[in-house]
Amino acid sequence: MLRLLATIRKEWQLLLRDKTGIILLFVMPVVLITVMALIQDAPFKDYQDIRFDILTVDNDHGRLGRSVKEGLASGGQFNIIDSLDGQPVTAERAKQLVNEGKYKISIIIPAGATAAIVSNANRIVNDITHRMGMSVSLPVKKTVDSLNVTIYFDPAAKKAFKGAIHQSVDNFLTQVETDLLLSRIKQQLKSKDSTVAPADTLAIRLQAVGLKEQSTGTAKQLDVISNSVQHNVPAWSIFAMFFIVIPIAGNMIREREDGSLLRMKLIPGSYLAILAGKMLFFVGVCVLQFYLMMLVGIYVLPLLDLPQLVMGQHPGATLLVAGGIGLAATAYGILIGTVFKTPNQALNFGAISIVILSAIGGIWIPLEVMPARMQLLGHLSPLSWGLDAINDIYLRNGDVRFVWKNVLRLILTGLAMLAIAGWVEKRRMN
Repeated sequence: MLRLLATIRKEWQLLLRDKTGIILLFVMPVVLITVMALIQDAPFKDYQDIRFDILTVDNDHGRLGRSVKEGLASGGQFNIIDSLDGQPVTAERAKQLVNEGKYKISIIIPAGATAAIVSNANRIVNDITHRMGMSVSLPVKKTVDSLNVTIYFDPAAKKAFKGAIHQSVDNFLTQVETDLLLSRIKQQLKSKDSTVAPADTLAIRLQAVGLKEQSTGTAKQLDVISNSVQHNVPAWSIFAMFFIVIPIAGNMIREREDGSLLRMKLIPGSYLAILAGKMLFFVGVCVLQFYLMMLVGIYVLPLLDLPQLVMGQHPGATLLVAGGIGLAATAYGILIGTVFKTPNQALNFGAISIVILSAIGGIWIPLEVMPARMQLLGHLSPLSWGLDAINDIYLRNGDVRFVWKNVLRLILTGLAMLAIAGWVEKRRMN
């Protein structure tokens, strides 16, 4: 017990003297998560929340052209621009401006598009009435024109962006064509049924089964969206917690060099008490560091027009995960400080190894977008276990039952690293 208390007191005094170490542990992570949340805010936003300027060239001057522009404008996602400097935008100019990157999107509605849709609708109505034994024949073009509404994208636009916008415009065009077809069918039905009142709209509903998005959680599930704050604050907090290896390894090597470790060993008892003292102190520092970062996500980042961090409904599970991450990070620092003989070796290896573990562990980019082999490798990183556990609590509304496996992995890994550190130190003493 004497060794344990002496170790905790010594580590506290060393940390207070190391002003640079305090900045590294507490100030730099705040700056890190703030910067990362700011620069990654746009990629995490849903396209529905962003308005895009869209150059619109209407060569049709018919119902389709009007419907497309009105529909895109009413959706709240696009700013329709059909003239520049008082002149109508031409197809060539729109293509040039998009190619130069001045605009992200341009849509060209070809001449005769409405006539082609009406002709196609008449052809369908004629077929339906013919099958019903009616002799109605609406005018149909003899030749079928191959017309396409053309979309130009900025060459630098990402594939996901193109896919989302293309799908949105395609769905709207389908709706316009369906409305035109239904209007022709209604007209024919009205003309053949004299009992239909003039005010009767003969509503036709094509969609018998709807689509509804629902939460996968319980009734208490919070409506939490994975945004830049929900990802970056926990992810980079875990990254910062593992950088505890820098002060731990540096202190341990300095203790061996100045003889303070030898004096600690002269106190009766096992060397494991010294390791336990270090563990208790630095795990406490890691947990304090974690919750400081969470407070930044809750109170500071909203002041920068970023979403507020939501920590789920199970604070006990969060504390358990934070403790598990702190134990693994502290044990890793003790192992590095024990194995390496010089500060340069320990600090360089510790910093580089943490960057590698964070990169493959999903801190920088989600594991889901990595190649299959990298995903398998990433699941071996302790940082990945910690991030998965935090996501289970914050995004999936999980409790201890959700996270105990990852917490157990972190604890067992930490104990294994402590055992190796103890064995190496004992061998060095002998």
